[in-house]
Amino acid sequence: MQLMLVAAVALVDADRRVLIAQRPEGKSLAGLWEFPGGKLEAGETPEAALIRELEEELGIFTKSACLAPISFASHSYETFHLLMPLYVCRKWQGTPVAREHAALKWVRPQALRDYPMPPADEPLIAALCDLL
Repeated sequence: MQLMLVAAVALVDADRRVLIAQRPEGKSLAGLWEFPGGKLEAGETPEAALIRELEEELGIFTKSACLAPISFASHSYETFHLLMPLYVCRKWQGTPVAREHAALKWVRPQALRDYPMPPADEPLIAALCDLL
């Protein structure tokens, strides 16, 4: 089974809410809510991937120093195994805009379970609730 490395980030605003993004129609797991991020490119660190993905997907800018790893997910899907470190980011420039997602929502950590998420994202909610 192929190993896929994906980095994800929990953007946390001043009100301690977390940004989640809805997967668009036409993609696998369409309609589910996820933490923003994406696949690492060859030779890319998770931090560099998140900086790139945040700019591409949300139109915001951050630095490696603003990304703090808090947990990770390890989940087997039907055709691959996903390894996904989760970072927290509290400082960025710009206002997040859904460039590649169907929608964005700011959600209190305790309310994250109210949104259907991919199986790999669900276990990460506990770490965010403990942190925030």
